[in-house]
Amino acid sequence: MLETPRKFTLLAGTAEGPTRLNAFDNALLAAGIGNLNLVRVSSILPPGAVLVPELAIPEGALTPTAYGTITSEEPGVSIAAAVAVGIGEDDHYGVIMEYSGHGTRADAERMVRTMVAEAFATRRRELGRVVVRAVDHKVERIGCAFAAVALWY
Repeated sequence: MLETPRKFTLLAGTAEGPTRLNAFDNALLAAGIGNLNLVRVSSILPPGAVLVPELAIPEGALTPTAYGTITSEEPGVSIAAAVAVGIGEDDHYGVIMEYSGHGTRADAERMVRTMVAEAFATRRRELGRVVVRAVDHKVERIGCAFAAVALWY
């Protein structure tokens, strides 16, 4: 079993690139997570994890990450990505929700807030607070929007 992360950071970035993969990579760099190896995880925040505003992880580290991302090659289209962390009133485990799609930052933020509330209702738990990070991007050539919750030690 792997060690349980004790810290989490919300990140988001947007970028253009000459290819879809370069746009994605550039969005990771813009978010501040581009030099890490992301290990995609599902959506549970470990109990007692502490919100830290900036990452302090060495380059190349394996980093458990829940994220939403969208890449588009349609000039003029608005794309958005968002993450939300819901923390219960009992400060037990939390829930992370990710979203990406066409639309604005406000649309994406609304969606993840709704998803967190639904996740807590399904679990029959009281929601204490929600932390959100969202971005949007108007595609010029090939654009990407990316939002993530990095879990670390």
